[in-house]
Amino acid sequence: MSKSPVFLTGCAGFIGMHTAKRLLAQGETVVGVDNINPYYSVELKRNRLKELEHENFHFYEIDISDRQTMEKVWATYEPKRVINLAAQAGVRYSIENPFAYIASNITGFLVILELCRHQKDFENLVYASTSSIYGSNTQMPFTEDQMTALPISLYAATKSGNELMAQSYNYLYGLPVTGLRFFTVYGPWGRPDMAAFKFTKAILAGEPLDLYNSGKMKRDFTYVDDIVSGIVAAVNTKPTNKKGERHPIYNLGNNRCEDLPKIISLIEETLGKKALINPMPMQLGDVQETYANIDKAKADLGYSPQTTIDQGIPNFVRWYIDYHK
Repeated sequence: MSKSPVFLTGCAGFIGMHTAKRLLAQGETVVGVDNINPYYSVELKRNRLKELEHENFHFYEIDISDRQTMEKVWATYEPKRVINLAAQAGVRYSIENPFAYIASNITGFLVILELCRHQKDFENLVYASTSSIYGSNTQMPFTEDQMTALPISLYAATKSGNELMAQSYNYLYGLPVTGLRFFTVYGPWGRPDMAAFKFTKAILAGEPLDLYNSGKMKRDFTYVDDIVSGIVAAVNTKPTNKKGERHPIYNLGNNRCEDLPKIISLIEETLGKKALINPMPMQLGDVQETYANIDKAKADLGYSPQTTIDQGIPNFVRWYIDYHK
């Protein structure tokens, strides 16, 4: 792969910041784009960007659906490798504010595809998909060849749409493209709408934490450093597929299925404080269990998650306490 800059969207996001940090540490030049939207704390996003202050990091506050501005920035760098992590995230929020998902996840992704396909000697577009596209599938662990045509949330539908859009550009224009399905990512600098963050906040405040489906939920919790290793390996691996075959898509998970009450227990142990539980019914659009088969990512990308929840959850809690001092 070339040493042209890596064009990284969503760089002020949780996974985006960690990815940028890793690339910079490896000597890469990173062109970062983010619209800093107020879906959650703008201050948290700005503070993440402070972690990326580096001579090889170039930041632009742009919405990826703003085609004209994106074209101007793109023309300055002409990148040959792109990591698209910008997206309106969250299953629950997609029920409240569906239009935000079409603008960012569909229109924005189309802008990225168009920029990439017109770039001479383009090498690889790596984009974020999600475990949510497996919907209510009960065949565990999830494998990349399972059917994903029955999404149960608009968020999942837009990500499934991304995979189909990428496939069409791969077929029509030979665009080198790689899809990554992320499984419940957590860790320092995480999102406030994710379980580890919400649980830690509630326990520290002595407030009841909402436990959906009365805690009968399982997730493949994946530490952010492991996810980043998969992303960086993917962007530096030239995707191969014959015309008519699907472009490479990989599960990036921890290959373990963890009970939600175990996460709460680890947070309680780290804080030395018990949780107050508020049992809640299953939420619309949510799934009961996720579990990733990662054999394909291991074989093609050398992906090998290193961090268990017994290490990762205390790491997150310690960061949370330090950040909120």
